[in-house]
Amino acid sequence: MKIVLLGAGHIGQTIASLLGHSGDYHVTVVDKNADALARVGGPGITTRVVDTEDRGALAAVMRGHDAVVNALPYHLAITAAHLALETGCHYFDLTEDVAATKEIMRIAEGARTAFMPQCGLAPGFIGIVAHHLTQGFDSLHDVKMRVGALPAFPTNKLKYNLTWSVDGLINEYCHPCEAIHDGELIDALPLEGLEHFSLDGTEYEAFNTSGGLGTLCETLRGRVHNLDYKTVRYPGHRDLMMFLLGDLELKGDQETLKAIMRRSMPATMQDVVLVFVTVSGMKNGSLLQEVFARKIFAERSEKHPLSAIQITTAAGICAAVDLFREGKLPQHGFIRQEQVELPAFLANRFGKAYQQSRQVESIG
Repeated sequence: MKIVLLGAGHIGQTIASLLGHSGDYHVTVVDKNADALARVGGPGITTRVVDTEDRGALAAVMRGHDAVVNALPYHLAITAAHLALETGCHYFDLTEDVAATKEIMRIAEGARTAFMPQCGLAPGFIGIVAHHLTQGFDSLHDVKMRVGALPAFPTNKLKYNLTWSVDGLINEYCHPCEAIHDGELIDALPLEGLEHFSLDGTEYEAFNTSGGLGTLCETLRGRVHNLDYKTVRYPGHRDLMMFLLGDLELKGDQETLKAIMRRSMPATMQDVVLVFVTVSGMKNGSLLQEVFARKIFAERSEKHPLSAIQITTAAGICAAVDLFREGKLPQHGFIRQEQVELPAFLANRFGKAYQQSRQVESIG
C-alpha cells in the first residue's frame, strides 16, 4: 500500500518507521523542513521536501498514492482532507479539532474513498475503549474518559513538559468541550469541571478540554445519561493555565503563549501516558461499573528512544491504517473511531503497544 505521510515531526517519524519497517507499506514522507526529513529513513521510506501549506504542491505529491496519513498541525487538516478527496486517496489523521472533524465528516459524504480522522490517543484509542466498555449494558448512566500525557519527572510550577504539539495543546485548552449532561448535548467550558483522583498511588487532577470525545457524543446520544472527557494533569496545573489564559488574557494572544512555552518549557522524552475510562449502567438488573486503566511508558533506548506519546499516537493511526488495509473497517465514507473493535485493535501488530502496557490493578 502506497502511503503519503504529511509531517516529519516526532510523531511523523515514528509513524514512518512503523509502517516502513512492516514490509506492507511504501511511505513517502513530506515536510517543508529538510532537517526533519533527514531524520527519517529506512526500508520502504522515501522523503520529499514540499511546502505543506501549498495546495498545488501537496496535491501533486498525493497523486498516485493509496492513502494520506496526516501528521501536520491541526489547522491544516481540512486542506489535507479536501486534497485527499480531489486526488482519490483514503485519508487518516490525528486531529483533535472539532470543527475540522465536522468538515471532514461533510467531505466524506458520498465519497468513494474513506476518511478517518482522530486516529491518535485522544481522540482515538480512548473512544475505542469507551465504546467497547458500553457494550453489554442494558442502559448507560455515566461514561467518563480521562487521558493524560505527563512528564515522568515534573520539576516546574506547571508540573508539565512539552510532550507533543504546542498548537494542539493550547487549542484543546481554549475551545468549548462537547459533553452529554442529563441526556442532553452541551458545550462545557474548557478548564472547568475540575476533579481530583488517585491512581496507582499517584494524585492527579482532571478538567474539561476539547476534542477528546471524537464522535462519541453523536454515537451515544439518546443512550447515555452523562458522557464527558477530561485531560489529566498533576495537581495545580489547571489553576496556572487559567491564570495565563484568563487573568493575563493570553487566550486572545495565543501565539505569545505558544512562544513563551516553546522558549521556557523543555520538551521531554521521559513521559507516561495515562488512560482511564469508567462506564456505569444497568446490566441484568444491577447497577455495575466497568473500568479500563493503563499506563504506557516511554522506551528509554539510547539509540532510538521513544516517548510514550509518540508510541501511543503512532500506534493508534498505524493500527487504523492496518485494520483498514486488512478490510476490517469500512472502505469508503466517514469512519468513526468507535467502529474499531477493541480486541482487533489490541491484537494488531501496531495496536499491541497498548496491550503491552502496564494495566493498573488498583484504583483509589
